Amino acid sequence: MAQLNAAPHTSPERLVKLGGHEINLHIDHDTIYMNPREALQAYPEKLTDRLIENAQRYPDRVFAAKRNQQGQWVNLTYGETAQRAWHIAQALHQRQTLSTQHPIVILSGNDLEHLILSMAAMFAGIPFSAISPAYSLVSKDYSKLKHVFNTLTPGMVFASDGQTFAAAIMSCAGPEVEVVTLSGLLGEQTCSSFQSLIDTPISDIKAHYAGLSKDQIAKFLFTSGSTKLPKAVPTTHQMLCANQQMLLQTFPEFADTPPVLLDWLSWHHTFGGSHNVGICLYNAGTIYIDEGKPVAGKFDETIRNLKEISPTVYLNVPKGWEELTEALEHDAKLRDRFFDKVKILFFAGAALSEAGWNRLDRIAQSHCGERIRIMSGLGMTETAPSCMFTTGPKVMAGFIGYPAPGCEVKLSPIGDKLELCVRGPHVMKHYWRLPAEQQVDIFDQEGFFRTGDAVRLVDNNDPTQGLMYDGRIAEDFKLNTGTFVNVGTLRNKVLLLGNQLIQDVCITGSNLNAIGFLIFPKVDACATYAGLDLTKHGVSVVLSHPKVRDWFQQFLLKFNQDATGSSNSVNMLYLMVDPPSIDAGEITDKGNLNQSKINQLRITLIEEMYHAHSINPLITRI
Repeated sequence: MAQLNAAPHTSPERLVKLGGHEINLHIDHDTIYMNPREALQAYPEKLTDRLIENAQRYPDRVFAAKRNQQGQWVNLTYGETAQRAWHIAQALHQRQTLSTQHPIVILSGNDLEHLILSMAAMFAGIPFSAISPAYSLVSKDYSKLKHVFNTLTPGMVFASDGQTFAAAIMSCAGPEVEVVTLSGLLGEQTCSSFQSLIDTPISDIKAHYAGLSKDQIAKFLFTSGSTKLPKAVPTTHQMLCANQQMLLQTFPEFADTPPVLLDWLSWHHTFGGSHNVGICLYNAGTIYIDEGKPVAGKFDETIRNLKEISPTVYLNVPKGWEELTEALEHDAKLRDRFFDKVKILFFAGAALSEAGWNRLDRIAQSHCGERIRIMSGLGMTETAPSCMFTTGPKVMAGFIGYPAPGCEVKLSPIGDKLELCVRGPHVMKHYWRLPAEQQVDIFDQEGFFRTGDAVRLVDNNDPTQGLMYDGRIAEDFKLNTGTFVNVGTLRNKVLLLGNQLIQDVCITGSNLNAIGFLIFPKVDACATYAGLDLTKHGVSVVLSHPKVRDWFQQFLLKFNQDATGSSNSVNMLYLMVDPPSIDAGEITDKGNLNQSKINQLRITLIEEMYHAHSINPLITRI
């Protein structure tokens, strides 16, 4: 049972100061309640109220920009966005085929038309849903895309390129679904053009918009599907506005300096689409759409963009920070441009290693002569998305800090863990069209949303020190000895220690006698380490090379140096030749591994790893 050391069964609510914020703390037996004392200030009824306001006050300010095929930035001002969105909203409002029950599905990635259409949909009171392009372009059977269509029953589908998305659309959309593309073509078939929506004359749409309430669903976001099929989250205007106000009170700098972002994070995900786009819209800032990504062959585009655009706040996932830190160390021009205006460095999606954090901090201090705030937190699709922020001076990998204004936190014991439960105006009411029997345990008896995320206290004797992320409760398991295994803790340790050659890991051992690792390696890095040409030798040869095998043996030895028993010691691993499959459900479009699915589908490999007499160069034992 997770509990406070020497804590009383109950304690009166007391006021404590955490990271500059005052928090009401209450302990009831083994349950801990944290409630920010700072009240959530007033916020707009609808998120697009900010677009109307910004278009009136700053009509010529750039809202968003993206490079065209010639490499030139194409700017979209607030005035232009609002004007085009009103016309499109009128077109949507006039279509009897569109409603909350039949929303708009956007299949293509981050672009200016996507942004305008999303604003127009909110004006019209028609929910939209941005879907991962991987469901259309990477998947071979479109199983997840079909699940999306079955869940939403859309009345319209938009894809910027009707040729690229034709196969996916024709496989999933019925003849009753209107298709819109930039060209007005879907493959060789005629469909509606984006321009035809813009050309619609405005009549009654503004009066219609005025009648929409804060409870109107603005969009549907799908969860990552890391354990089951993705679930649709009805995200209301209140959720989005409340969360942006929480962010503004956490980052008051946004009120002083309109934020400028350069961002690649996809808008189908809550970090990119709700958090980052919302920051710019809510605070009259500018977002530059970055077509680079922190993957081989695409990060050069991000570097190119950062040499032209100086962000005031830079948000990324840890992999992106690793790539950027490497570039900053070796490129003086990049350092000059990047640190010119930046005030906040922020990461989310996973834990940034302490070594990576310190490395970035050293570069910033050396270049600027002062520390720049490196922050993180915890959020999820169901909370639009933010709940926790590292607002204090504490710096460590896995630290998620304290609840933001407006977010009530409850830490509920489950076994030997504490589940993070949250309540507030930013939290969804239910999943969309999910059977009632599957929604029973989503909220507890006090109305707190059960996140499924485990957290732990930094100091069991002092809850005021804040919280650490402790993995997903559903992923944990027991060995056949009854020993409990914390998957999140093990995975974080693997990624921190093995960052050089390890991309990700699946933890094995449920109902078995020991823990094992299915390692998904960084194949290119392994080839470089072995001095081999991957294109000539292939993955199996690279991973079987003596230098690579020796590296992983040393990794296991290092991993076990501070192991205390069977719950955290590991003496075997298997290098995976085949990457996780999105079609098989082994990986989400965000790149998160589905631990249970991998354990299920790769059972033959797991059995081979646990067979003591099995000889395979891809298996390492100590």
